Amino acid sequence: MRFTVTGEWDHNRLLQVVLVLYSFFVILLWFTNWMLYFDSMSLTTASVVDHYLGNEEEFRSPRTYRGMVELAHFHLFAMGMLMMVLTHLALFVPVKPSHKIVLIVVPFFSALAYEGAGWLVRWGGAGFAWTKIAGILMLQGSLAALVAIALWSVFAGNQAKNYSSSGDDADLEDDDWD
Repeated sequence: MRFTVTGEWDHNRLLQVVLVLYSFFVILLWFTNWMLYFDSMSLTTASVVDHYLGNEEEFRSPRTYRGMVELAHFHLFAMGMLMMVLTHLALFVPVKPSHKIVLIVVPFFSALAYEGAGWLVRWGGAGFAWTKIAGILMLQGSLAALVAIALWSVFAGNQAKNYSSSGDDADLEDDDWD
């Protein structure tokens, strides 16, 4: 990541290619997240409840403790790694520090909400079903925002130029953004 801090980023095309290709994989993940979600649920609380608590009319069994632990075991690690990489990239994009805080905190919170919502529904009750819907919407929105910002930073140039800590861009000369 020294390339993004020192300004060498603009001159290191291979690093930019790596970021674009990584973004392509995250975009594919984004689409498959939607496909998996809508294969078993919709954006209604009733569908979320049926998925976790079962539905006798549809012959759906409730989710088992073991099944949820196995899924969480993989998802928590993978989601943590994904969030670490994407939010780490957000540190180096030329936006105000207050925007960076949002770009870091919201994705982690939404991933935790999305992953934890099933547990809340299964063992806390049907009233938590809205957390799964909010979690998927926030997660997918934040993933899209992080990928878009990362790709924008590759193609916009001058990634090492950040806003000052005060957020005042008057300190920056006109040619800093050329």
